[in-house]
Amino acid sequence: MVYVHIGMNVKNIKESKEFYERFLGVKPVKEKQNYVKFLTEKPALNLTLQEEENYEGNQINHLGVQIESKDDVLYHKKRLEKEGFFAREEMDVNCCYALQDKFWVTDPNGIEWEYFYTKEDID
Repeated sequence: MVYVHIGMNVKNIKESKEFYERFLGVKPVKEKQNYVKFLTEKPALNLTLQEEENYEGNQINHLGVQIESKDDVLYHKKRLEKEGFFAREEMDVNCCYALQDKFWVTDPNGIEWEYFYTKEDID
């Protein structure tokens, strides 16, 4: 399997671990004192978190998971709301030159994640 790898510095490893366990719906595959690694099948993701003492600001605009249908968007939104997340929904929006259905959640470091479905490209 081919994985996209994202390595993130975080302010608090415990808070971030708890967020990503709930957000991704899986337990970490590796944990050390200031390090946590997740591997997921859908999406194929290798996400590592490392606690950084001098973490300042948000260096990422946002991260996202592109999925195959509006039904998938609604499934993941409902799943994450059951986990206690506030999901900001945007349906039929013009974003990035595409018509999309999506929702957003924010991790403990202020990084926004979107689950989105692209209906069609537009000008």
